[in-house]
Amino acid sequence: MDCINLTGIRAYGYTGYLAEEQVLGQWFEVNLKLWLDLAAAGQTDAIADTLDYRSVISLVQHLVKTSKFALVERLAAAIADSILQQGDRITQVQVTLTKLAAPIPDFSGQISIELTRAKPNC
Repeated sequence: MDCINLTGIRAYGYTGYLAEEQVLGQWFEVNLKLWLDLAAAGQTDAIADTLDYRSVISLVQHLVKTSKFALVERLAAAIADSILQQGDRITQVQVTLTKLAAPIPDFSGQISIELTRAKPNC
């Protein structure tokens, strides 16, 4: 199966376990791997035969900006589920959601959640 990779989708959101994360917010980065059949697009050179990934980027940014979940796992799952519901083209999605600056004392790294979801019967 073919894939489209979308990387570096950034948005400011309000998901986090700590109360201040849901009030003050923080930056998130999302990387996506989208499985779909690109054979027709490779032949026709027509956008109608592929995925207009601008809509996926917009969807992800909107979800990050407007969701208020306690867990980043829940936000990552919401992103995956929303993408799979966007039509019949995408059969599987991998979401890597990164908290760019987790509010953990003496920790300057990043925390990422990676999950893969597929449509039933794919």
